[in-house]
Amino acid sequence: MDAMLEAAGAAYRLPGGRTLFSGLSFTLAPGEVLCVLGPNGIGKSTLLRCLAGQERLAGGEIRLDGHALAVLSRRAIGQRLGVVPQSDAPVFAFTVREVVEMGRAPHLGWLAAPGPADRAVAQAALEKLGVAGLAGRLYPELSGGERQLVLIARALAQQPRALLLDEPTSHLDFANAMRVLELVRGLAREGLAVVMTSHNPEHAFLVAGQSLVMAPPAATDGMEGGDGEAGQVAAWGPTATLLTEARLSAVYGRPVRLAEVAGRRLCYADWTG
Repeated sequence: MDAMLEAAGAAYRLPGGRTLFSGLSFTLAPGEVLCVLGPNGIGKSTLLRCLAGQERLAGGEIRLDGHALAVLSRRAIGQRLGVVPQSDAPVFAFTVREVVEMGRAPHLGWLAAPGPADRAVAQAALEKLGVAGLAGRLYPELSGGERQLVLIARALAQQPRALLLDEPTSHLDFANAMRVLELVRGLAREGLAVVMTSHNPEHAFLVAGQSLVMAPPAATDGMEGGDGEAGQVAAWGPTATLLTEARLSAVYGRPVRLAEVAGRRLCYADWTG
């Protein structure tokens, strides 16, 4: 199966010159989910912005649907790739329906307004996320969790072939978080390639066939794929074999234990007191 999203030797440097990550490589086919794990500040959100073409790499290459991302127009990227940021600061008082219809922009001509077909796609996205009842509400008046669901609906309205989700459950209660994870799994079954970041390794066990672990220098020393450089990727591979107690404990800096419950793998911190 051809790759939908690829990174080959990707590297990123901060404006001050410090390397945030380097030598990052993975391949994601349609219908696969990749979960990016790692502690705060390690570069997970920056990686997603690079995958979306919003940040420029210092080295290596990213390919989307067989094309070098660097040569694709914003319109071409938007027709293939949906992006859901971790947070959003609303400025204008658009309705929820209008925000989701904005997802149709990559498919419209310059200054063209959404037509009946576009509005139908947006409505279907609202219903898929269970937020159709919010369609007439003003977007800035929503809670953080409601806005997160609306942003996912907007990305789905693009009808992309790949989806980038930055901490998609961070503002959601337990029920809505599970709804989003079930949605991710369902989208993969429909053929989308999905990359999501998370602080919770259990999310990887629930929905992701592959995982990519980003770790600080001390955690990568001596580990497969690590060379001790800040933000270096500790490993990338199948979730079931990659996320071991030893690797997770090293990455997060405290003892992590894994357990099987009702056929599912769970992880928990090994409390000492």
